[in-house]
Order: sequence, then structure tokens, then C-alpha cells
Amino acid sequence: MIAELGHFALVLAFAVALVQGTLPLLGAARRDATLLGVAGPAALVQFLLVALAFGALVHLYVVSDFSVANVFQNSHQSKPLLYRITGVWGNHEGSLLLWVLILALFGAAVAAFGHNLPVVFRARVLAVQALIAVGFLAFTLFTSNPFARLDPAPLEGRGLNPILQDPGLAFHPPLLYLGYVGFSTTFSFAIAGLLEGRIDPSWARWLRPWTLLAWIALTLGIALGSYWAYYELGWGGFWFWDPVENASFMPWLAGTALLHSAIVVEKRDTLKSWTILLAIVTFALSLLGTFLVRSGVLTSVHAFASDPARGVFILVLLVLAVGLALALYAWRAPSLRGGGSFAPISREGALLLNNLLLASATATVLLGTLYPLALEVIGGPKISVGPPYFNATFVPLMVPLLALLPVGAIMAWKRADLFEALQRLWLAAAAAVACGVIVLVATDLRAGLACLGYALGVWTILGALTDPLSRAARAAGGLARFARRLLSLPRASWAVAVAHAGLGVLVIGITAVSTGQSERILAMKPGDVAEIAGYSVRFEGVREVRGPNWIAQRGTFTVTRDGAFVTEIFSDKRFFIVEQRPTTEAGIHTTVLRDLYFVLGDPLAEGAWSVRLYHNPLALWMWGGALLMALGGLISLSDRRLRVGAPRPARVAVGASAP
Repeated sequence: MIAELGHFALVLAFAVALVQGTLPLLGAARRDATLLGVAGPAALVQFLLVALAFGALVHLYVVSDFSVANVFQNSHQSKPLLYRITGVWGNHEGSLLLWVLILALFGAAVAAFGHNLPVVFRARVLAVQALIAVGFLAFTLFTSNPFARLDPAPLEGRGLNPILQDPGLAFHPPLLYLGYVGFSTTFSFAIAGLLEGRIDPSWARWLRPWTLLAWIALTLGIALGSYWAYYELGWGGFWFWDPVENASFMPWLAGTALLHSAIVVEKRDTLKSWTILLAIVTFALSLLGTFLVRSGVLTSVHAFASDPARGVFILVLLVLAVGLALALYAWRAPSLRGGGSFAPISREGALLLNNLLLASATATVLLGTLYPLALEVIGGPKISVGPPYFNATFVPLMVPLLALLPVGAIMAWKRADLFEALQRLWLAAAAAVACGVIVLVATDLRAGLACLGYALGVWTILGALTDPLSRAARAAGGLARFARRLLSLPRASWAVAVAHAGLGVLVIGITAVSTGQSERILAMKPGDVAEIAGYSVRFEGVREVRGPNWIAQRGTFTVTRDGAFVTEIFSDKRFFIVEQRPTTEAGIHTTVLRDLYFVLGDPLAEGAWSVRLYHNPLALWMWGGALLMALGGLISLSDRRLRVGAPRPARVAVGASAP
């Protein structure tokens, strides 16, 4: 009965989305207030119906109702409750329902919190959002029904992929989807603006909070996914340029460009066509990621489905949504003339260069991801494009971007003095050069890359802090006055400083792990001692331990430094009984300065075990930097300017004299 209720709720949601996607557009064309008024309530009802369906599926997983095919294929009674719940989105059908739920959530949020939007514009936004929902609800109902029954009902389920039975799965997919799907709202704003022929500073101000929200969620989702791969897969690395990793990274890059471009539209009423195009492309890349994960064209630990028919359905949705949007853009874009001009040396110029570099980086990742697939389609050989390609093409684009970042952030609008901006950054530049020289002289790392990476990281951090500190320093009167001035700065200023500093921290972490990682692969017997990065590691042996639905061989390592005890680290080789599949659980000891990362391998002859030992310097900085970037986004989102509408010109009473 619960399954049928969930399915019926989805059918009703599909019908409501059809109404929401058509009547408000008709009302906007006719200026019919009754039809326009349908959009808000329909969006709320659609969300409630999809939430009811999602809640029904969660209930079916919790009670282990194996008469539902989706539950049978992805759950088991021996699984802990947490993994029964998170298993809802650990498969194609359930994750697609989560996708639709978040899509409906964003529509309901616009309906509930978008009262500062003009009535006609809001109705068009909600209508476009509903038309996207129509496509994905149809996909769910006709090809990916999560409530399909089995007859007779099995007594037990098949379980869930063991590597997905991890707490990270509780947060990584929902955050990732909040980012992916959140960009549907920016897409809807772009289409609504094109339909009205109104792209102006007010539009950009309405757009930015929704773009920020999606960008923050996607930043956290990618960071959490990277950390999950780091500790769960046991490979000792944090990013592998997996095609599905790239699928989430591309909309993040495009969304970052969109955030910066929207600032120019808001401040200077220019770059309108480019910003609209970015809004369309960002959501198109999100749809592309959905296609790659669910079409079966990729084999990956991240991929959900291998059904080509489903892939064709998503491809049709992608072509329709993006094709129609680009056709509308081609029709309307010539009329979107910019209102303000600017010199090449200005903040607008810096943001434009920022956008060009980010767009080039996105294109580079897109080419490396799709080229092997395109080659295979035309009958060419199977090839893989991995880190060597991306390191050779992506990294050179990031170097000028990082070098530009602090300079652009302190430039004046319209026309700036480059020499004056560089003068303000002399301390950051000196510290960056000093850091690079110290790394070059004092270490035996891969000198050139390490020197450049550390210098750019320090430059980005100190450059980001230069603007708020220098603005606060203008207030004479001692330390107390300086502190008061610093705390009274607009949140937008702090948001830029924190987000850009977070990027610098991330760059330092990536540089440290990429160039300074120590690795040892060896055979160890109980009692053997190995040295790595100044630490002594004693292998104490292996014992069997049992979990709720797995058996493990647990290796124990005692770590000392200069004879003093540091920590004890455990690494497991787990075997999941129901799924009949093994996993490796790395043992990690983390401090601010380094990770000790140990992996127990396979048993060898004479009681020995294969062991991999890693020392990863500053690994925590990578994820700390990502968190700082997201924090900067949250600070910006809390700025009052983004919670109120754009200022409207004051009306002058008839007959009043001009000042």
C-alpha cells in the first residue's frame, strides 16, 4: 500500500508540474492574474507530493519491504539502519527520485521566498522550473519507477555495494544534487529573463542568491566526495580525474564563472549576453553529468546505471532543454545591449579575464572527458585520458587565474590603476616569493612545481586579506578603532576575502600532497618495523573482527617518532557477507600538518602481508580550503543586499522641480 501511495503521489506531481509549466506561461502572455497565481501554489503542491513519494520510499527501505524491486536489489535486513536509509539514493531509481525532490524543493523555495520578484517574472521562473520537472518525472515514471513490485516477494534482499555503505553517502549525494539541481533555478531565471527581454542589474541581483546556494552545495558535495574517495577507496589520493568526478567539476567551474559574471551585470549593467549563456551552459553541464552517470557509457565506481534506453531518454531531455534554451538565446541575445563601458584595466576587465580562464578550463575538462567516448562511438580504439592530460592542460590555466585573483579583487570599477593595485599587494608578493625560495632551497620536492604552488597559495591568501585589512587600516586611532572598522566592513568584502583565501589554502594542500607525498609498498610480518618520513611504523599483526554485516582482517600499526609513541592506526580488509564483496578501509591519522595513511593489502607467504604506507603533508588543508570557500559563499549569501530586491529609482512627483 505504501509503494502504491508513493507511485500515485508521483503521478499527481507529474500532473501538477504540467499545469504549473503551462498555465503561468499562458497567463504571462495574456497578463491574466488568475493564471499567473497558479504558479506559486502549484510549486508548493508539487514539492509536497514528491516529498510524500520520497518519504514512502524511505519507509520501504527502513522496514525492508522486499516486495519492491528497488529495495530488494539494494538493501538487506542485516544492514545498519543508517545504510538502509542512505541506500535509498545509492542506486539509480532512488537517486533519481532524490534529484526530482531537490528540483521540486528549489521551485517551492522560489514560490515561498521569491516575493521580491515581479509577479510575471516569478511565474515564468516557476513555469520553466516545472517544465524541467515534467521531463524528469516522466523519466522516473516511465523508465525508472522506484516503486515497481516483485511477485512473489523475496524473503531477503541483495544488499548494497559495500563501498557505498559509508557515512559519507549520507551527505555526499544530497549535497552534490543540491548543487547540480540548484543550477536549474539559475537556468529558469535566465529563460524567464529572455522571455521578458529584461536582463538588468535587478535581474542579476535576483539571480545571485540562487547561484550562490547551488555553488556552495556543489563545493561541499565535491569536497566530501573527494574525501570519501581518499579514505574509502584506499588509493592514497584525493582526485583521480575520473570522468564522473569531472562531471561534477565542470558545472562547478562554469558556476564559478557565472557568479563572477553576474557581479558585473549587477554593478555595471554589462556582460549580459555572456552571463545568460553561462547560466544555460552551467545547467547543461549538470544535465550532462546526469547523462554520464546514468547512461551506461561510463564504467565508474560513481556510475549508477548501465541501461542505454535510460541514457537515450536523458539525452533527449538534454537536447530539448539546452537546444530550446540556446534557440531562445540566439533570438533574444542581440537585443541585450550592455549599459556600461569599462577600460581593460579595471575590475570588470579582471572579472572578464577570470571568466575566460574558467571557461577555457571547463572546455579542457569537457574535451578530456568526452573525447574517449566520441572516439569509441566512431569506431576508434578505446583510450583513457587521465592525470597526465589534465595536469598538462588544466594546471597552466589555473596559474594565471590565481596570479590575477588578488589584483582583480582590489581594482576599481570602470577604470583602475594597475601600478597602484600592485603597490597595495607588495607585502603579499614579497611573502609569496620568500615562500617559493624557501621551498626551493630547503626541500628536495619536485622543486619547480612545489615552489610555484606554494608561492601561488600564499599570494592568494595574503592577497585576499589585503583589501579588508587595508580598508580597516585607513581608520586612524589605534588598535581598537582598527578592530571596530574591520568588524564593520560589509559582509560582501569578508565573503570575497574568505572564499579567495580558502582557494589559496586548497592550492597549498594540493601542492603539498602532490609534490611531497612519501610512499612505501612492502611486505611486513608481525614485529617488522618500517621508516617513512621520519616515523617508525611497527606492524603488530592481523586479527579478525566482525561488524554488523561484514567480517574483517584488521591490521594494527604502532607509530613512533624518535622513540616517542605517536599513535596506533588500524586498517581493515572487510568482506561483506551478503554482497560477497571485499573492501579496503584505510587507516588514517590526521593532524594539521600531515596524514599518516596506511593500507593493509593481501596476505603473502610465511605470515607476511602486503602493506602500503603513505605520508601526506598538509592533506587536511585541501578540505579545509574547500570549507573556507563554502563559508565565504555563506557569508555572501547572508549579506542583506541579496535578501532584498534591487533598489528602484525614486519616483518624482508630477510638477516637482529637479534638484
